[in-house]
Amino acid sequence: MATASLTLPKGLPPLPLQSTQHSHIAALTSSLQTMSATSHSACSSCDGLSRRSRHLDSLTSPASETSALLALASSNLQSTSGALKDARDKFDTVADCEPAVERLFWGAREACKEVALHAERQGRGGVLPTSMKRLVDGSSNKSGGEGTMSLLKPRQNNHESDTTSPLTEQELYAGADAMEIVRDAHGYFAKRVEWRSAKETMADLERVHFIGVDAMGLLVTGHLTGAGAAVRRKVDAPPAPDTNKKSPAQRRTSTRVTAAERSEETASKTRDRLQEALQNRDLMKSVGEYEEYLPLSTRVVRELRAIFECLGGMYSDGTSLLLSASSVPSYIPPPEPSLPPGGKVLRTEKVGSGHYTQSTMQLLKTGFPQLDSYGEARRSVAYASVDGYCRQLRTARKKLMPPEGSAGSAIALAQIVDSAARDAVRCIEHTMVVVSGEKSVYRCVVSPTSSNHHHDESGPQYQRALAGCYSFVVAAAVDRLLDLIEYTFLREAGCSINLGSVGDGGAGPGNSEMDIRAAGSAAAAGLRIVDGVRMLGPSLSRLCDLASIGSGESTIASALCISLHRSTVKNCSKTLENLARSIQLDPLDGTKHVPTDARVAKVSSDVVHAIRVISPFASAYKSVSKRRTLPWDEGMGDDAGEIDIFVRFLIKQLIVSLQGKAQNYKNEENPDNQVKTHLFMMNNMYYLLDSLGPDGYEHINDESDENYRIKAPWFQSKMNKIFEGEKAKYLASWEVLNNHLTKVDERELNYKDKKDILSLESGRLIKSRFSGFIEDFERVYLVHRTFTVIDPKLRETLQDDIRNVFMARYKAFFDRYASIKFSKKNMENYLKYPPNKLDGLIGQLFASK
Repeated sequence: MATASLTLPKGLPPLPLQSTQHSHIAALTSSLQTMSATSHSACSSCDGLSRRSRHLDSLTSPASETSALLALASSNLQSTSGALKDARDKFDTVADCEPAVERLFWGAREACKEVALHAERQGRGGVLPTSMKRLVDGSSNKSGGEGTMSLLKPRQNNHESDTTSPLTEQELYAGADAMEIVRDAHGYFAKRVEWRSAKETMADLERVHFIGVDAMGLLVTGHLTGAGAAVRRKVDAPPAPDTNKKSPAQRRTSTRVTAAERSEETASKTRDRLQEALQNRDLMKSVGEYEEYLPLSTRVVRELRAIFECLGGMYSDGTSLLLSASSVPSYIPPPEPSLPPGGKVLRTEKVGSGHYTQSTMQLLKTGFPQLDSYGEARRSVAYASVDGYCRQLRTARKKLMPPEGSAGSAIALAQIVDSAARDAVRCIEHTMVVVSGEKSVYRCVVSPTSSNHHHDESGPQYQRALAGCYSFVVAAAVDRLLDLIEYTFLREAGCSINLGSVGDGGAGPGNSEMDIRAAGSAAAAGLRIVDGVRMLGPSLSRLCDLASIGSGESTIASALCISLHRSTVKNCSKTLENLARSIQLDPLDGTKHVPTDARVAKVSSDVVHAIRVISPFASAYKSVSKRRTLPWDEGMGDDAGEIDIFVRFLIKQLIVSLQGKAQNYKNEENPDNQVKTHLFMMNNMYYLLDSLGPDGYEHINDESDENYRIKAPWFQSKMNKIFEGEKAKYLASWEVLNNHLTKVDERELNYKDKKDILSLESGRLIKSRFSGFIEDFERVYLVHRTFTVIDPKLRETLQDDIRNVFMARYKAFFDRYASIKFSKKNMENYLKYPPNKLDGLIGQLFASK
């Protein structure tokens, strides 16, 4: 070790440096030795502790592992115990839930049967759904509940009362809860199919669930059928005050009329009422004699909603219920019945059978049992509501039918045709109310539960099924309406009579069964129906669609609405063609069609009547001409003509018919009778001008629908031209009298010795003139006095025109030669027709016999 120099403080004696260092080194060495011995001892102790610790660890590790295994085993035992308990509960589901489900089945079956028997007693058994009919007669059918009997276990005697006691609301809820438990248990075993008893248990669960579904279907059918129609008769309001004194709110309800007023409502009043209702957007308040209402009690609504909530979007493939969502196929076929290819519904049933297409009579198959039950029940009710109303109107109309062959029966039959058309429009209104009522039932019962299953596996299919079942219900009402309207066209409007085509030379079979007046009434009836369909059809189509679902697919109900408009337009066009054809086919001979006295022909009055009765339906005619090509108007759409074109065609056909009839007078043996041709045409042309011309004054109320006037210049020009031409030809027959009224030359008048008596030769000159005039006048007058002119104004005009032909010359001739004695013994014979007497005789011409 190196030594350092030490500096001692001043004043102290210096120490020996060598001894100090040695002492320090010795002390340090001793300390090091002590530390080394201590460290060696500590290391030995540590080694011993390590050995002991390792020995201890080798003793405690097996015990810890055993303890962990014991804890794990205890946990597994607890889990296994819980699983066994849960499995036992699931295995006991059938035993626990089956009584509640069976009670639901027996109660629903009894309630449904009671409704069916009540309907049978009231005579309404024919409109019951198939399931309820088979429940009453006991025939075997699974959808009717009888097939489910084989799935039920034998019941003990102490439970017999459960089959007849009424079902309570709590028992329904208990059955619904039991079915929820059954579905949960089914899903539990579906995940454990490897278990030995799983498949057998699942079969039992499906059996119990099928019983519950069938019971709920029966209950839905019984409730919705027993509720009856979703319409009720309106309460007739008292007569409303003057509309000018009404408030706007009162005027909006002024379109409501009583049932008695509606049964006699004219076409214009119906049109005004509906137009006002459409403008005020209160159409449903103004149509029909019934109004929509909800026929379901609060308890029934709760029970039905509980059923739809319970069954939800659960799909059935037709043979078994698919209880688990995983078993629902990716593709579900559309509801049946479905639209045929092309989307057009055609008639498959006989006209008048009460049905238009077989599709509305098929069983509904949506894949969802509760919707099938709803559709079948409400379909029967909706159909019965429309059918009963149609039969009621038909019965009332039959009471007005006159006995066949009775006097005035033609006019009465025309009124019957008009009544049938009015009743058809009333049925359209009633169908709208029925469809609106069914929509209320759907929204109350089915619609609130539809959103709960929108996101299920079968959500889109369920929404499509909802649209299908609602369409199935309302399609039955539209189907009945469509058959009624076609029956009205066929039976009342004469569309079954084949008159051939306009312009054909021959007539089809049965043409004698419809005259012009009947054809006119039929055409007016057809246009009145078109008017109703035109105004109410769009609203009816909207009621038949479910905008809330918006599937975009066409349904049977919407297709039937299209067919309703198409069929109405088609049949109406046929009635118009029949009218034109009936004028063309009107017989040209016979006293019934060609009057012997040349008066106005029946065909003229019939055509005027036809034009008047169809004239109020200009809009309806336009609706027909826009969609159908007509023989007199080949344009369609915007190129289609107005009703004036049709009227002009009818007038043209009438003139041709009149000219053909007039030719029959020329075939008579007496040549003088040929003048009937001219007077006949004059009579008819004047009648047409007076009845349809703008200046006519026939006695018709100016406010009447039938006060139709042809204001187009062609009509007046055509009629006047024919009238004046025939008039000139007619008056020419009187011109022959002027041939005898020539002046005798004064140089040829020689007197005898007595200055006041003419010589024999000179007297003969005057005698021949007088006798010739008298002979021709009596001959002409004898013929013309048999003629008839009904119109007093025309009669007076013709009499004046005849006077103007020869009376002035005759008076001058008579006054000149009456004072000359040209006959010695027979002056009175030659002067027997003084001018005043002749004027009186002319005034007696054309008098009505």
